[in-house]
Amino acid sequence: MDASVVGVRLASSAMTPLIRKLFRTEGDGAGAVADPIRLSAYVSWREKRALDRSDLDRLAAKLVARALAAPGERPLPQGEEAGVATALGASLHALGDLDMTDVQAVALGPAGFAAALRAKAPYLGLSEDAELFHARLLHTACEQILHFFTQRSTFVPATLVEQSRRGARSEAKVDEVLRRVPRQDGRDAAFEDEYRAYVARRHSTVTIYGLDLEPGTATWPLDTAYVSLELAGAPEGRGPDMGRPRRNVRRQLWAGLALELGVGEHRRGRFLLRGEAGSGKTTLIQHLAVTAAREAAGLVPFVLPLRTLTRHGERLPAPGGFLEAAGSALAGSEPDGWEARVLRDGQALLLVDGIDEIPEAERAGARAWLAELITAYPDNAWLVTSRPSAVRPDWLREEHFAELALAPMSRDHVATFIDRWHAAAGADPELTVLRDQLRQAVRTKPELARLATNPLLCGLICALHRERRGFLPSGRKELYTAALSMLLHRRDKERRLRLPELGDEPQLQLLQRLAYWLIRNGRTEMARDHAVRLIANALPAVPEAQRVLGGAEAVHTHFLERTGLLRAPTEDTVEFVHRTFQDFLGARMALDEGSTGELALHADDDQWEDVVKMAVAQGRPRERAEIIRALLDQPTPRSTLLAVASLEYAAELDPELREEATAAMADLWPPADYEAGRRLGEAAGPLVLDLLPDPAQAPDEETALMALVTAGGTGSDAAIDFLSRYCDHPLERVRDHLTELWPRFETVRFANEVLGRIDPPPDRLKLTSGAELAALPVFAPPPILWISGPVSSSRLTAFAGRYPVEELVLHALPRVGMVELRDCTTLRTLRMNTWLGLEDVEDLDALVGLTGLPVEQVSMSLHRQPVRLGRVVASWPRLRTLRIGGQVADWSFADLHPDARLEDLDIEPAPPLAGLGRQRSLLRLALGYRWRPSGPQDWAELNRLERLEELTVSVEVLDDLADHVRLPSLKALVHYEEEDIDPRVEEKLTRAFPHAQLQMMPQVYDI
Repeated sequence: MDASVVGVRLASSAMTPLIRKLFRTEGDGAGAVADPIRLSAYVSWREKRALDRSDLDRLAAKLVARALAAPGERPLPQGEEAGVATALGASLHALGDLDMTDVQAVALGPAGFAAALRAKAPYLGLSEDAELFHARLLHTACEQILHFFTQRSTFVPATLVEQSRRGARSEAKVDEVLRRVPRQDGRDAAFEDEYRAYVARRHSTVTIYGLDLEPGTATWPLDTAYVSLELAGAPEGRGPDMGRPRRNVRRQLWAGLALELGVGEHRRGRFLLRGEAGSGKTTLIQHLAVTAAREAAGLVPFVLPLRTLTRHGERLPAPGGFLEAAGSALAGSEPDGWEARVLRDGQALLLVDGIDEIPEAERAGARAWLAELITAYPDNAWLVTSRPSAVRPDWLREEHFAELALAPMSRDHVATFIDRWHAAAGADPELTVLRDQLRQAVRTKPELARLATNPLLCGLICALHRERRGFLPSGRKELYTAALSMLLHRRDKERRLRLPELGDEPQLQLLQRLAYWLIRNGRTEMARDHAVRLIANALPAVPEAQRVLGGAEAVHTHFLERTGLLRAPTEDTVEFVHRTFQDFLGARMALDEGSTGELALHADDDQWEDVVKMAVAQGRPRERAEIIRALLDQPTPRSTLLAVASLEYAAELDPELREEATAAMADLWPPADYEAGRRLGEAAGPLVLDLLPDPAQAPDEETALMALVTAGGTGSDAAIDFLSRYCDHPLERVRDHLTELWPRFETVRFANEVLGRIDPPPDRLKLTSGAELAALPVFAPPPILWISGPVSSSRLTAFAGRYPVEELVLHALPRVGMVELRDCTTLRTLRMNTWLGLEDVEDLDALVGLTGLPVEQVSMSLHRQPVRLGRVVASWPRLRTLRIGGQVADWSFADLHPDARLEDLDIEPAPPLAGLGRQRSLLRLALGYRWRPSGPQDWAELNRLERLEELTVSVEVLDDLADHVRLPSLKALVHYEEEDIDPRVEEKLTRAFPHAQLQMMPQVYDI
C-alpha cells in the first residue's frame, strides 16, 4: 500500500486522542466517517458558521505532522511540510467563501466538497508529490468537517426543510406529468363497481335439476340454494393427519373462503380444492365470486373456467384477456390494463375452475400458466378446483398451494338440502308430506343414503321423488336413467305445451354421440357448429328424430330449449348441464359401438374413470365381464382399483371373475403411502374392509394408521364397525386419528359407536359443526375442545351450558359474533383465536358473555374490532394467565379482580401500567413491542414486581429501563426486534440486572 495512504489514515485516527482534550462529547452524527474527528471544541460550547484562519492552520499542521509520522516511505521530500500545511489551511479557509448551506455541503460528499474548496482556494505551486499528499489530506479533512456538520443542532431541521422543498418540487413535476397523461384511477373505480355488480348478477343463480320455478326457469337463487359443505385438509405425502389445523399456510386468506372452509384468518391464500363430479366445486366458486363482488372493499373476483378458456385450443390468457376469454359481456369496456393493475396491487381473487376438464396433455401448460401468473403477481388469492385423481397430490406444492378436499355431504347437509329444495318448490301441503317422507327414506335406506352424497345427486333424488310421488329408483344406473327421462320430457309436460312428442331412445342416441365425442377429445365444451355437424351425420340412422323434429339445426335447438340436458354457455358453444350426464351417455355410446377394449385402455386417464364405471353399470353381463377382464389385464394399480371399484356397479357378473378382482385388490395391500391408502378406500368402498387388519394384526403405528386411513376413505357405514375395533388400541396416535375421521361419517352414529368408546378417552378433539357439538359424548376427564367452522352462536351457547368442558379453543367462528359462555361453570382455560365473526360486531360489549367465568388462563386474539374488557376481567377472580392481542377499549391493569394472582401476562398493545404493581406474584410479563413508558409512574409500577423472572419489551425501552428499574428476581430480559444492542446499553443492563440473560424473542414467519 502507498505509504502516503497509510499516513493519511493514521493521521485521521491519531487526531482522536488529541482532540478529546479540547472537544466536548457529542452524538454519533450521521455516520459519515468511521472514526470522526470532533471539531466542536473550536466553537467553545456554541456553534458557529465558520472556523477562523488560526484554528484551521493549527489543524492543518497537526494533520500533516501526524501523517508524516507514519511508518514507511516518506510521501514527500524534506522541506515541503510547511508548504503542504499552508495549502491545506488555505483550502480549509475557503469554507468562508462557499455559497452553500451545511445541508448542501453534506449532499456533495467528501470528494465533491473537497473539489469545491480547491476551486475557491489560491494556487500555491506545490510539487507533484506535495500536491498528491495535499489532496489526500484535504479529502480526510472534508470527511471530518462534513461529519461535524451532521452533528449540529440545526442540521436535522435544515435537512428536513430541504427534503420537503425537494419533495415539493418533485411532486409538482409528477403532477405535471400526470396532467399530460390520462388518469386511470377514476375510470378504474367506476368500471370496478360496474364489474362487481355484473359478477354478482351473473353468478347469483344455480341450476336445480328437475325443479321448475315460475315463469318456467330451472334456476334457484344462490343465496337460498347454497349449502355450506365441509372440507378437510388433503393429506400430504405420508402424513395421515388429515383435517388437523395447519400452520404457515399463508396468513389472511380472503374472507369468503375463510368463512366457508373454516381454515382461519387468511386474508391471502392459495388453495387447490379437490371434489368429485357434482360435489359442489363450481357452486362454491360462484358463491365466493358473489361474496367478493358484493364487498365494495373486498377482492375483485375473476371466474376462469378452464373448459371455456381452452375450448378452441387457444393459449391461456394473460390478465388483459381474462374477461374476453371467460365470455364476459363487459369484455372490451374495461380501462386499458385494468386487470393487470388489480393483480399488481394484490386485490384479485382468481377462481380457476376445472383442471380435470381439460385434456391431460394440456395440464402441464395450465400449471406453467398458473406459475407464471403467480410469479408476476404474487400477492393475490387463488382457488383452483379439480376432480380428486386428475392431478398428483403435490401438483401445485412448489407454488405454495395448500390442498383441501370437498367431503361428501353429511346427513345434516342432506337434510338441509332436502328442506331447501322443497321450500323453493312451493308451499303445496303435498310437498311437505313428500319432504318428510324423503328425509325418513334417506335416514333409513342405506342404498339411498349412499347415493345422496353430493348436491347433484341430492337434487335429482328430490326431483324424482316428487315426480314419482314418493317412489325412487334403488341404484345409481336407475337413478341416472330416470333423471335423463325426466329432463328430456318433464319441463314441456308441466307447462302443458302442445309439441311433437319424441321418445327417449331417439334423443339419447343423438345425445350420446355428442357426449362420446367430448370424452374422446378430452373436452366438456364444443363449438355449436360442430355439434350441429355431429347431429347431421347421425340423423340418417335415427329417422324418428328427423321425422318429428326436422333437420340438425332444429334438433340442436330442441335439445337446448326443450330439454334440460344441454346448455349454451356462450352463443357459439354447447355443453352438457353436468359432467355426470356426459359420462353416463358417453358410456352408453361406447357399449353401442362395442368399444369395451377402448374403455380399458383409458383406465389410467382420470377423465374416463366415471365413464368406465357407468359402462359396467349399463352393460350386459358379457360386456361387463369384458371390461373388468380388460382392466385386470392392465399392469397398473389404478386399473386394478378401477376394476374393483366397478364391481359394485355390476348387478350380474361371473362369480369367478368377481373373486379374481377381489384377489387382485389384496395385492394392493399395504399401500405405498397414506394418500394411496385413502384412494384405495375411496375406489374400493366397503369391499376393502375385508382386507384390512384387525388391531391385533396391527400392533405397530404405521400399519394401524394405514388401516384407519384406508377405512376412512370408504366413508361407508360398514367402516364404522371396523373403526370401532381400534377404540382401545394401545398407541395414542392411532386413537387420536380415529377422532379426525369423525367428519367423514354420520355424526351421531360415529359419536356413539367410535368416539364414546375410545379408551383411554382422547385428550383433545376438534369440532367443526353444530351437529358435532350436539352429539359429543361426555368424557372423564373432559378433553381439550377445539371448535371452529360454521358453528352458530345458539349451538355454541347451548353446548357451553350442558357440556363440562375445562379447556376450550374457539377458532375461526364466522357465524359467532357475541359469544355467550356464562353458563359454562367448569371452564378453566379459554383461548379465542382468529375470531372472524367478532369483526362484524360493532357492539363494544361483545365480550359480556364471558363475565363471571371461573377461568384461570385466558388467551384472546381480538384483531381489528375494539371491545370493552374492563368489566370482564374484573369478574375473573381465579385468573393466573392473561394473553391479549388486538384492539381493546376501556380497561386497565387496575380493573383486574382483587383476588386475581397473575403469574403470566402478555398484552399487545399494553395500556398504561397503573395498577400493575398489585400483581406481586407475576413471574412473566410481556408488554408488546409498541409499549413505551408514559412517565415515572410506569417505572414505579414495574419496580413493585419483585418476583418477576422474565420481562419482554422493545429494544427502544432498554436504555431507560436500566436507569429506572431494579428487579432482583429477573432471570431473562427479552426484546422483540432483531437489532444489535448498543454495548453501552448492554453494560448498563448487566449492572442493573446482574442475574438476567439478555435474549431476543424468536420470530415466527408465515410462508
